[in-house]
This record gives sequence, structure tokens and C-alpha cells, in this order.
Amino acid sequence: MTDTRTGTRIYLSPPDVTDLERGLLLAAFDSNWVAPVGPDLDAFEEQVAERVGVRHAVALSSGTAALHLALIAAGVRRGDTVLVPSFTFAATANAVVYLGARPVFVDSTPDSWNVDPALVAEELRARAERGNLPRAVIAVDMYGQCADYDPLLEACDRYGVPLIEDAAEALGATYRGRAAGSFGLAGVLSFNGNKIITTGGGGMLVTDDGRVAKQARHLSTQAREPVAHYEHRAVGYNYRLSNLLAAVGRGQLQRLDRMIAARKATFDFYRSEMPDLTFMPIARYGEPNYWLTCVLTGGEGDRDRLLAALNSRDIEARPAWKPMHLQPVFQDCVTRGGGVCADLFRRGVCLPSGSALTDDDRRRVVDAVREG
Repeated sequence: MTDTRTGTRIYLSPPDVTDLERGLLLAAFDSNWVAPVGPDLDAFEEQVAERVGVRHAVALSSGTAALHLALIAAGVRRGDTVLVPSFTFAATANAVVYLGARPVFVDSTPDSWNVDPALVAEELRARAERGNLPRAVIAVDMYGQCADYDPLLEACDRYGVPLIEDAAEALGATYRGRAAGSFGLAGVLSFNGNKIITTGGGGMLVTDDGRVAKQARHLSTQAREPVAHYEHRAVGYNYRLSNLLAAVGRGQLQRLDRMIAARKATFDFYRSEMPDLTFMPIARYGEPNYWLTCVLTGGEGDRDRLLAALNSRDIEARPAWKPMHLQPVFQDCVTRGGGVCADLFRRGVCLPSGSALTDDDRRRVVDAVREG
């Protein structure tokens, strides 16, 4: 249905591209660096590594591919367990299953909606006492806000379990002044079409560990050995990002700070215009990138009525993530807690947050929420 007052749909988080990205893409095309190697790919990796504050970056076909390779680098194998936040997108857990391992889901904290460090520490302690520590822990930076990494890293270091940071939603966010993606063994970024910057699809593994970067680069190019003929000593993957998409990413990265500022302006506008709503808390330990502005309703019925009211006015909004421990595919997995993130799903709504929203767009959303 189209809003008869405007005739224009407002999307949740659409791509925001300009002539800058178009020019870089056409320059790469005209240079004939079309295959998944080339100067734009190298430059994009260098520029992202510099932005995140790490030594290495490997551009890949998706954030999911980056998660997969990060878990391989952590030594995850068939039969292992990996601690995973229940409140996340399915890709976080799917990558664990790719390797024949099993996710163990951990609840969120209401203070930031991120994984609860105390529950992670409790689960690690209990498993250490039983002699079955997980092979890795994944933390997710939810909706553009970093998890609480000091206690998470302390717990992981105590038991010698590597931490992987799923920062797919959080490029540009910080934790105590340090960039999202720079924590643990490796960080994972996504450049999917709805992320704060996009390459039309794609992702990146970022790390300070040269071994991890080398392994990821090798496996992402079908694990081909550096000889004249096609020699393979391991099973690899076709995971590299193309040079053309990297050119788009370079332009997006140049505009990242402006896009963060635009999304923060939307968050501030919604909060000032709708003070009666409960917004996702902003933790004192860092600064998010405001990827999505999320609010809590009174319950599942209120959530669904609000979503229907927005849709009737041609405004896209979505429920908060459905926790993994409530997904049919993971119904047999162990879960630590679960009540907090189940409530976030029951009540949560993600509002339009794109960096190209106009004042009129924001006003339409606010009016629709009030009328809904």
C-alpha cells in the first residue's frame, strides 16, 4: 500500500550512494580490473584496516564468509561448541554449524541489548569445571552498539578461549575509544545493502594477527598454492570480494562519518519527538554508529499493531531480531538464560534509520507512530 500523501515508500535502511561511488566504480570498470583482484581491493583493505585500527584486513564476499573463516582460524572443528548471543541475526549461528560445531546461546543484558558478560563468564566457568570448554566465543555488536568487551575479554582470557567480534552492524562505533572490529582474535564486518556502508554485498575480516589474515586470504581464494599450476592442499572457498565492489566501498568509507552523523540525527529526532517510547539504551562505555533506531512497545500485540500502522502508511519497519534459541532450526541447542532477548523480540521495533532520510521522512515516521 502506498501513502497517498507522498507516494514514496520510506525504507528501513536503504543504500545511500552518490556520484562519488559511481565515479570510483566506473574508473575501476574502465581500468578493466573487474576480477576479484586489483588496486581498489588492495586500497579498500588498507583503508578499512586503518579505520578499524588493526594491521590486517581481508575483503570477502559477505560478513558470513568472514565469520566462517574467523571460526576456522579459531580452530573450531566438528563436535566443538561455540558460545553465541541468542539475540542476533541467523548468520552468526549458521557459521558455527557450517563447521559441524554446535552453538550454545547466551542471553542479552537489558543495559545494552548485547550479550551478557556475566552469563558468558558463568558458562565458561561451568564448562571449565566439566572439562568441556567451548572452542570460541562470539560477541555481536547489536544494532551498531559494541558489546562490553572488558569483562568479555577477561573471561575469555582466563580460560584461554578465543573471542571473535561480529561487528557486522557496527562499523564506525567505538568501545572506550577503540573501534568496533578491533577486539579479540578477529573482527567481522558486513557491507550488505542495508548496512551503514555497502558494497552491494560483501564483508571483511579484520585482525591484528598476521597468521589469521594469511589463513583467511588463502582459504578465500580456493586454497590455491603459490605455484604455476593449480595445487590444493586444503579445501578452500570462493570468498573474495571483487575489485569493482571494493571501489564502491572506498567511496562509502569516505562518507562513513557523515552517514553516522545522519543516523544519529534521526535517533535524536525520534527520541525528542517521542519521549514516551523506550529506546534501546546507549551504554556509557562507548559510542554507537546508530545503524538502526529501535524502540520497545508494550507487548507483542502493540508491536504488531505499530508495524501494521507503519506499513499502511508505506513505511518499512521490522520486529527486533527473533532470538536464535526460539528459532525452529536451533530448538535443540543449549541456552543460558533467554528471557531478556525473548522480551526484546516480543516488544521491539526497528524504525527507519537510513542516512538519506529527510526531515519530512522523519516527521512522517513520527506521525505514523503517534497515529498508530
